[in-house]
This record gives sequence, structure tokens and C-alpha cells, in this order.
Amino acid sequence: MKDEKTTTFDLNHHILNLLRQEPFFAALSRRINKRPSTLIPTAGVRVDPDTAQFEMLYNPEFFDRLTHPERLAVLKHEFYHLIFEHVTSRKPSDISPRTWNFATDLAINSHLDDLPAGCLKPGQGFFEDFESGLSAEQYLSLLLKKQKEEQEKQKNGGESGDAAPDGLPQDGQFDSHDDWGDTDGGNPTNDIASERLKDFVKKAAQEAVKSGWGTVPANVQRDIKSRLETRVDWRNVLRYFIKTSRRADRRSTVKRLNKRYRYIHPGKKVNRQANIAISIDQSGSVSDAMLEAFFGELTKLADLASFTVIPFDTRVDEKLVYEWKKGKKIDTKRVMSGGTCFNAPTKYVNNNGFDGHIILTDMAAAKPIASLCQRMWMTTKDCLRYNYFQTNERILAIDA
Repeated sequence: MKDEKTTTFDLNHHILNLLRQEPFFAALSRRINKRPSTLIPTAGVRVDPDTAQFEMLYNPEFFDRLTHPERLAVLKHEFYHLIFEHVTSRKPSDISPRTWNFATDLAINSHLDDLPAGCLKPGQGFFEDFESGLSAEQYLSLLLKKQKEEQEKQKNGGESGDAAPDGLPQDGQFDSHDDWGDTDGGNPTNDIASERLKDFVKKAAQEAVKSGWGTVPANVQRDIKSRLETRVDWRNVLRYFIKTSRRADRRSTVKRLNKRYRYIHPGKKVNRQANIAISIDQSGSVSDAMLEAFFGELTKLADLASFTVIPFDTRVDEKLVYEWKKGKKIDTKRVMSGGTCFNAPTKYVNNNGFDGHIILTDMAAAKPIASLCQRMWMTTKDCLRYNYFQTNERILAIDA
């Protein structure tokens, strides 16, 4: 890798002023790392393969040349790539990266003004017959048709304008998509990053409800909200928990060097497997149908890992706590039927050293004490509407 040049422009010093009138983008921006690099010509977002964190790379020399409105447009362009999940999950497997890149840029730039010269824009130039406001998948369909037409012109010796051999314009891709990697599924790093992104977008949307959405169009607001209403994917949930859990098991070993005192003290071997607790609300307000739906989701989880089940109402009876081993099937059963107190399972989990805690409930009780480990909630879509208490912790909604 070649050496990077020393520059004076620091985007982080300009962020507050750039996003002053954009509460949603400002809230999302705080959760995205930004790193200067002269190894890319303009800017780009990616998933760091080592940390599964999102980061935005930007060329400081490029940003230094832009006007204030152009800088803001570029920032929003990059954030829209994250919001629309272009970086992690949506590229069709049989489509060339260049074609998909054009489609995503057209979808994003439909919502932006003041872009730097040369950016793709529906209704302009090569894309003058493309309407604005479509999704990346819709633009992809239009592009494939356009490519075929342009390639036919080239084959027959006709005028093809500025089109390259693949039927797309020679230039026009504004930002860097080189580090998007494998978005066809099966990539654990991308799966973990996707889970984090949902949390980031949800928290940014919650702040936007209070402070305003800025220039985010109403149809995009609806799209963002609909993306947050997803069904439970236990495989992604588990990967997220395991990757971000505390180190559950540390022991000394002479086979591993100590990073600070090499050959003096033994190193440490770490087992990163998360110890997950699943608390099931068995209070009288949780119907048998809801309880059956919860056990149905746990059966899916048991295909992937073992976990500890903690039935509770206003208390936890330790005699009823059991381990649900991977691959086993357990019948739905109610063992308690009192009121609801979320402090009871939280205290039990806090006192027994778990790394992750998921509470299955109708949410019909007061906000509990703080959890010492990551805590998530699962409820039905109907119960989610009632908002018995406010929390920044993630809530998963299922159909009962």
C-alpha cells in the first residue's frame, strides 16, 4: 500500500455545521467512523473486515475543494448507501458490480440536490428517460434494458454516444464502492454489521421523531420505518450477540505469548462463546397463543445453539430454570401465571454472569433495572404499539 499524503482538512471538524439542519443524518453520523484517506479519489462507505464496524473513508483534498452544499450532499449520499443496505445485503448475485453501483447511485441521487459535477442523476444525460424516486432494484431493471439496447447499437455499428462496451456510460460513478465485498449472503462480518446498522438507524429514527427528519423525503421515511419492522432472524441475532459479548472464559496458557511481558508471564486464551439467557414472560397477561408463538421462535433458535430458559412472572423460581440444548424440541408449557416484573429475570441474569439476555414478553410492566449484559426484547407487533416504557435497547417484533 502506498503512503498517504499529509492533509489539513478534517471532516470531523465540519460535521456539526454540515448536519445542523439534519437531525436524522446527524444522529446516524455519530455512529459511523470517518477516516481520511488519499487512496480513494472521493469518498466511500464500507464495513471494516476486522471490527464489523461501518466506516466512511473520504479524500480530504477532494472535500476541501467542495462547496458547503456539495459537502452536505456527498455526506448524505454515503449515509443513504448505509440506510438502503447497499453495502451489506442487497446486490443480486448474477449482476455485475458496476451495473449495481450505477443502480444504487441513481436511487440515492433521486433524493439529493447540490451534488458535485459528474454524478448520476435520473432525468439527465444518459438517464434522461429514467424517472426519479425509484428503488435500486427498479433502476437496475431499467439499466439492464438500456444496456441491452446500447450493446445492440454497438453491434450493428450505430451511434452509442458515451456508452462503454458494457452499455453503460464511460464515467459517472462518483464514489468508491470497491470495499463493499460479498453482499450475496453467507458473510458473517456483513451479517453482524447489518444487525448493528439496524440499531443505528432505529436510534436515529427515534431522535428524528423528536427533532425532525430534516430533508429526508416522506416516502424514504416510510421506507426506513418499514425496514425496522423485520421478522426475527435468530442466526443474525446470535452472531451479533456472540461477536459483541463479553469475554466469558479466560485462562492462562504458556503456548500463547503475553503481549506486554513476552516470555515472562503466560498469555491468555479466550473463549468468546456467548452464554445467552432467554427469559419467558409467563404472566397472566401473556395469552396461550402468544406463549406458543414465543416457543415457536425458540425452537428455531435451538437449531443453532444451546441457551438457558428462565420462566418468570413477578419472580424467578430457580427450580424452573433449565438449559435448552441445541437440536432438542420442547413442548410449550405454562408454569407460572402471576403478574409481571422485569426486575426479577434481570436480577437473576445479572447475578449469574450471562453475556446476553433476550426477554420474550407482552411488554406490559414498568421499565426494569439496568442489565449488566446486552439485553434485547421480543414481543408481538400488536404489543409493540402500546409503548409501556421507553428503551434504547433493541426490540424484535413477531407475528402471534
